[in-house]
Amino acid sequence: MDPQQWLEAATLAFNLIGMVVCLVGLTLAQKMQRRWPGYSLAVVGFIIATLPMLSQLVLMWQR
Repeated sequence: MDPQQWLEAATLAFNLIGMVVCLVGLTLAQKMQRRWPGYSLAVVGFIIATLPMLSQLVLMWQR
């Protein structure tokens, strides 16, 4: 299996993990007095969730 097929197989896991991290970050931002750590965690979660799509885009540009 090439890396593209592994990435496609792991897309659901990336989306679920990214969504959970994003929701935890937004919850922290709502509860804490300083909001930037929660918002930063939400951005990291969003990046995790979109990582398979972004990597497919990069691989498409390389061809």
